[in-house]
Amino acid sequence: MIHLLWPILLVVGANTVYNIAAKSTPPGINSFASLAVSYFVAMVSAIALFFATSGQKNLLAEFSKMNWTSVALGIVIVALEFGYISAYRAGWKVSIASLVANISLAVILLAVGLLLYKESLSLRQILGMCLCGAGLVLIAR
Repeated sequence: MIHLLWPILLVVGANTVYNIAAKSTPPGINSFASLAVSYFVAMVSAIALFFATSGQKNLLAEFSKMNWTSVALGIVIVALEFGYISAYRAGWKVSIASLVANISLAVILLAVGLLLYKESLSLRQILGMCLCGAGLVLIAR
């Protein structure tokens, strides 16, 4: 059970700190300068964790296994973080912005799962999407 729970707890904990940090980014700093520092720290951390967890310790060999997804993730992570910083600077509340974004994302990913990955859609999921949609309407008012 813990092998299923710890990754979600990590995501929730990291996302909590992430949104606090994004909301607290100084308004006078260029968003991309701030993100450059964040990604430098992320790169150093990722390389250190690679060497701490890898048996072979051959980073170049691992790089040779990559495909387009690493580049795509880099681009969309910058877009995601710039979007959150911009949303908070535009006046979104920390308690609302992430909720709206994540509910919207959940609904879109249900459709993506259905169309691209041939996942099944249950009545419970359809009802959940309807509740999420109703929640978005209530939040927006």
